[in-house]
Amino acid sequence: MKIEKTPLKDCFILHEKVNEDKRGYFKETFNQRDFAAATGLDIFFVQDNQSRSVKGVLRGLHMQKGASAQAKLVRVIEGSVLDVAVDLRKDSPSFGQHYTIELTAKNHKQFFVPAGFAHGFIVLSERATFFYKVDKFYQPGNEVGILYNDKDLNIDWKLPESEFILSEKDKKLGTLADYTANL
Repeated sequence: MKIEKTPLKDCFILHEKVNEDKRGYFKETFNQRDFAAATGLDIFFVQDNQSRSVKGVLRGLHMQKGASAQAKLVRVIEGSVLDVAVDLRKDSPSFGQHYTIELTAKNHKQFFVPAGFAHGFIVLSERATFFYKVDKFYQPGNEVGILYNDKDLNIDWKLPESEFILSEKDKKLGTLADYTANL
């Protein structure tokens, strides 16, 4: 597995080594020892989650706050998504910045999003199955988020907004300025 830094502190792209032959393929999707050696981060995942969505579904930008803040390791096992991470750690040199990456079943990339980041994705293919690991259990009372179309972030979601499918909750999230005012 090759691990690549991104412009955001502690965010990494994991390139899986895929061994293919006429029978199909095998890949190791996570190795704790190799990850810690390459990143200096000691992460212990406690839960796996999976969602399936149709084209245009935008989920995010979500995060857990305080002691419930979750690190995530995300990947796509069917289709393609544009994945987005926003650094909301007030003391981080990349605070308020975002990073996007296309994750597909074919490119075998994973994206590590550390605790303290808002995270979301939009489905670019006709449907996608999204899989992710978290290092803390979900606490409903500790969820916060940033509005997907926040002008300060100016995220290019790669689809026209007329194609977005959003939950009512995601339509009502606050802005980055709202979040910053509460730090």
